[in-house]
Amino acid sequence: MWLPINASAHGHEIDFLIYLFHILMLVLFVGWGIYFVYVLLRFNRRANPKANYVGTTSHISSTIEVAVAVIEVVLLVGFSIPFWTKQVDALPDRKDKVEVRIVAEQFAWNIHYPGPDGIFGKTDIKFMDKQSNPLGIDKTDPHSKDDFYTINQLHLPIGRPAVIHLSSKDVIHCLALPVMRVKQDVIPGMSIPTWFTPTKTGNFEIACAQLCGLGHYRMKGFLVIDRPEDYEKWVNEQMAASSSSEEGGGADDFWN
Repeated sequence: MWLPINASAHGHEIDFLIYLFHILMLVLFVGWGIYFVYVLLRFNRRANPKANYVGTTSHISSTIEVAVAVIEVVLLVGFSIPFWTKQVDALPDRKDKVEVRIVAEQFAWNIHYPGPDGIFGKTDIKFMDKQSNPLGIDKTDPHSKDDFYTINQLHLPIGRPAVIHLSSKDVIHCLALPVMRVKQDVIPGMSIPTWFTPTKTGNFEIACAQLCGLGHYRMKGFLVIDRPEDYEKWVNEQMAASSSSEEGGGADDFWN
């Protein structure tokens, strides 16, 4: 039905809500259009040569308005709020979940991986360098030894919940992953979590859905959903490249 492919476990629920809202809008559009035509014919000058100050005495429009309000309450209370409670407020408690940090800036996505230990190393603004350490990772922290980062490249394994902690260096951004049915504002000074479970492998686009400056149009990234073995291989490659870079291998080695 003209929507992007659904590549997440919760996507069908989002799509179902979208369909319900569009059906309601279509019914309202057609219904009020018919009512408008009826009023034009019923109260035109030819049918009413003298002004009619009473007009219609039917209360059907009020009944329709009440019905629409009831439907909207059902959509909100019956579908939207339960979905929000389950998918947004409650983060997954599975041991196999994958956690990453994404720090947005004009005009890039800096992605911090905790490595095999699953623990993020400390970060500090005093260690931040736009070229060599855009996330300000403290290399002296023991938990940082297996950490690595990428720019505009988010790799995740299929079938495991992915928890993304979002923050911003400068202005408001918005992480948009249409195929995952995820869109979350990124607010300076806040760490905002969002999550989803990928169900399809492939290469997809990361977009910024909030106007964030003159370079907003080029703030794009790539989401790659790998098979488990491919993801583990990629992680090992990135860790090796990161270690080589720290030992003097050069920054270019990290991106190859």
